[in-house]
Amino acid sequence: PAPPPPKAPEPAEDKVATPAAAQPQPPPPPPTSAAPPPPKSAAPPAPKPAADKPAEPKPPAAHGAPAGERETRVPMSRMRQRIAERLKGAQETCALLTTFNEVDMSALMALRAKHKDAFEKKHGVKLGFMSAFVKASVMALQEQPAVNAVIDGTDIVYRDYVDISVAVSSPKGLVVPVLRGCEKMSFADVEKEIVRLGKLAQKGGLALEDMVGGTFTITNGGVFGSLLSTPIVNLPQSAVLGMHGILQRPVAVDGAVVIRPMMYIALTYDHRLIDGREAVAALKRIKELIEDPHRFLLDV
Repeated sequence: PAPPPPKAPEPAEDKVATPAAAQPQPPPPPPTSAAPPPPKSAAPPAPKPAADKPAEPKPPAAHGAPAGERETRVPMSRMRQRIAERLKGAQETCALLTTFNEVDMSALMALRAKHKDAFEKKHGVKLGFMSAFVKASVMALQEQPAVNAVIDGTDIVYRDYVDISVAVSSPKGLVVPVLRGCEKMSFADVEKEIVRLGKLAQKGGLALEDMVGGTFTITNGGVFGSLLSTPIVNLPQSAVLGMHGILQRPVAVDGAVVIRPMMYIALTYDHRLIDGREAVAALKRIKELIEDPHRFLLDV
């Protein structure tokens, strides 16, 4: 018998797929395209042209730089070498000690203000404070001869004269010429000699002989603003007086507090020769004479 004719296929749109039985289907896998490469870091922006910026200062030399690149070396003058030798020699030789006091400058300043014009008219020089301190030092040294003496080997040399070295300014620094025979000088003589030596110092005309042979030194750091200091003895001397700045300060006078122009004074001395009693007595005598200038006339 003949086979039955084949069935005609059903239309695709009419065919409904039957879902699988109850199990959930996993999500479809992601596409298998190649992973993108990691992003590259952005390139730094190009620097601006240096011409648009001002030139920067050169940085300082590092701490490890050679010392020669940060120093300036100059030779010492002969005068500075000599000063250094003498000052260092004084520290190594002497037993240095300093005692202090303070001076009320009211009376001396009033005396100067009252008579300075007449003094200058008669003597041709201005009346300063240095002449008073020189004359006061002369009287103190005569009363305390050990302060004007010097040790020479195993001997003590007492001087019967008073040659006082005073510090003056020069183009090369401070120099210390000597006022010779101060015990015979008046106030005017002292002021004239200081002016003469000061002019020589400014011109560089001081000779070595002008700066040797003193028996005592007066230095005034007050002209530079010093309030207090401990000066160094100038060998072969045994003591030095230090003057300082004059400042208005409250002090007790007769049980009341008043404002007075005060100056600290210091006496550095060689304790090998000068005892504390003698040094303090000499400085106290200078204080008394400056605070009461009438004592110069009465010799008290």
